[in-house]
Amino acid sequence: MDEEEIYGIDKDHAHPRAIELIPEDFFWDDLDGLAPFGSDEGEQALVKFRLWRKTNPDAPLIDCLKWVMETVGKMDINAYNEDLLDRDLMKHLIEDPAYDYRHSIFALDAAVIATGFGQLVDEGVMDAETKPIISIALERQIAWALLSESLSYAEQHIGYLNIMKRALEDA
Repeated sequence: MDEEEIYGIDKDHAHPRAIELIPEDFFWDDLDGLAPFGSDEGEQALVKFRLWRKTNPDAPLIDCLKWVMETVGKMDINAYNEDLLDRDLMKHLIEDPAYDYRHSIFALDAAVIATGFGQLVDEGVMDAETKPIISIALERQIAWALLSESLSYAEQHIGYLNIMKRALEDA
């Protein structure tokens, strides 16, 4: 990453390894709400990751994800586990009018995904310790999309998420 202040996401300032792993245009689109940096949550997570990295240049990304979990998700990182992938539970939560699933599911997962892929974009790597957490976020978003009432939304979103799952495995 250049020393100049970079805002947003673009291939011109990305690490070559990130471009190699994810050349698809959607990933680099900051206006596509289904792209990792296109939603408000994803964009803010990228900005916050970059600010965090400036003050923590040698810290493992897991420290940033712990902070994301505490601030966005109001949860301990240990609670962000495969239990969250239970589709029956997710469906129940989505149907509960008192539960803010858009924040507790979408916003949190978007922040986790953007933070993890932000490291790939800026540094060309993803810390191994964070990959299981990012994988849970991607899987939970797939489950959430399948519970969506819009088939076209689900198909497009799942397509993007599967590309990111492939990149996560290869990173």
